[in-house]
Amino acid sequence: MTRKADITFDGLLAQLHARFTAANRDAARGVLRDVQLLIMGLAGLDKAGLIARGGNQVPENVLGHIESGFARYELGEPVHRILGRREFHGLDFSLSPDTLEPRDDTECLIELVLSHIPDRRSSIELADLGTGTGIVGLSLLHELPHARGVLCDISGSALETARANAARLGFADRATCRQGDWLAALEGMEPFDILVSNPPYIDAEAMAQLAPGVAKFDPHAALYGGADGLDAYRIILGDAAVWLKPDGFLAVEIGHDQKQGIHDLARTTGWAISEVATDIEGRDRAVLLRRDQ
Repeated sequence: MTRKADITFDGLLAQLHARFTAANRDAARGVLRDVQLLIMGLAGLDKAGLIARGGNQVPENVLGHIESGFARYELGEPVHRILGRREFHGLDFSLSPDTLEPRDDTECLIELVLSHIPDRRSSIELADLGTGTGIVGLSLLHELPHARGVLCDISGSALETARANAARLGFADRATCRQGDWLAALEGMEPFDILVSNPPYIDAEAMAQLAPGVAKFDPHAALYGGADGLDAYRIILGDAAVWLKPDGFLAVEIGHDQKQGIHDLARTTGWAISEVATDIEGRDRAVLLRRDQ
């Protein structure tokens, strides 16, 4: 980036957009979004602020901060990794190297759970298995004002991120963090109304084909689900019944091509798929399961 004492925010936006689309004009729209997000995040502005200050000179210290961020972007680091946060379900979540970056696809898991709660003001007990940043459990607590949640993860550093997000978003009094491998983290607790999880589900073949920004910057443990992608589901479906109330349910995110595999696994472990939800592209992405009566 060429340093100019009088460069404006509009000029900087145009300069960076041209720089990062020079080799790939087909990516212009996506790059413009990335450039806007990075400038806003690194300059501490929202979209309205960026527009309002478009003709203003970029302060020297802010320009240096933006240059450092774009050096990382040029090496392939995703925008939200550089910013250290991402919005999900209307909430702002901090990220860390040990947490998966939230994806919009996970919204359908939240909506699937909520659609099976008749009264959102009821006192619900839920557990989020493999919580990472806490996006699933904390988003549900946001929608369920009298619910309490347990956020579980095997990674202590991921739990620290989830705990910090819970505190910053105002859920510290309703969210408890427990470290452990899947349902082992619930040892000594009473059964729950809802168990929910977005476990690692990428199989060995797909892992080899991941985009560089995912393969390099998302934690391997939060992505890889074993040779067929179903390792975590075997554990969860094998043990979940013990931790659910009789009328409780389990909801999990899945890979778009895993519905049949989950169906077969459910049948052998005493579960039945009650509903399948699709993501924004119409692909199978979440399933709700109940005990097979």
